[in-house]
Amino acid sequence: MKKHVIIVAGGSGTRMGGPVPKQYMTIGNLPILMWTIQAFFENDSGVNILLVIPENDFEYWDKLCKQYTFQVPHQVVGGGKSRFQSVRNGLNALKGNDGLVAIHDGVRPFVSREVIDRSFEVALEEGSAIAVMPLKDSIRKLTDDGRSFYQERQYFRLVQTPQTFQLSKIRKAFEIGELHHFTDDATVYEHQGWQVTMIPGNLENIKITTPEDLDYAEYLLNKK
Repeated sequence: MKKHVIIVAGGSGTRMGGPVPKQYMTIGNLPILMWTIQAFFENDSGVNILLVIPENDFEYWDKLCKQYTFQVPHQVVGGGKSRFQSVRNGLNALKGNDGLVAIHDGVRPFVSREVIDRSFEVALEEGSAIAVMPLKDSIRKLTDDGRSFYQERQYFRLVQTPQTFQLSKIRKAFEIGELHHFTDDATVYEHQGWQVTMIPGNLENIKITTPEDLDYAEYLLNKK
């Protein structure tokens, strides 16, 4: 089946505190976003890659591609005011309803080939494949009155991306209006009454958000 990837990078990067949004910051010899795109292209050069960024960034992204001689084929799509709207714009840019689509955070450049492959394999069979990781630390649930309660961590998972789906199903799921509890694509999918299927993620698949994450990303890159 045809494989698509929608890479979403619409954040302003305020928590990073840098001169440019985090997705354009450099680790090693490339901006973060280029490492992310390369991860999917190197895994399968036939994959159709869509990059969703703010329209105001189009000219800057084109400049970066020329500066770094970045030639991985991809289509640039304008983002929306929220992640939900950006993903929907990406889905609307795809033709037809056949195939599979992986939706991935632009600032997760260290997703493994095994996770990418597994996500497409499982989504083909089950309809969805959501990368998750078990928790290492103990967790507590907070209440509105300031109390907290112990929770069994074995019943919880940390959610990563890619979140991969049969294109026809996730396109239908995104026809609905945006709701406040749509924190990721899996919550949009399950709003239709469909159960999401989880797959193991990889520990290195961090979301680069803070300066500390940037330091760790440099470390991970040097290990490769």
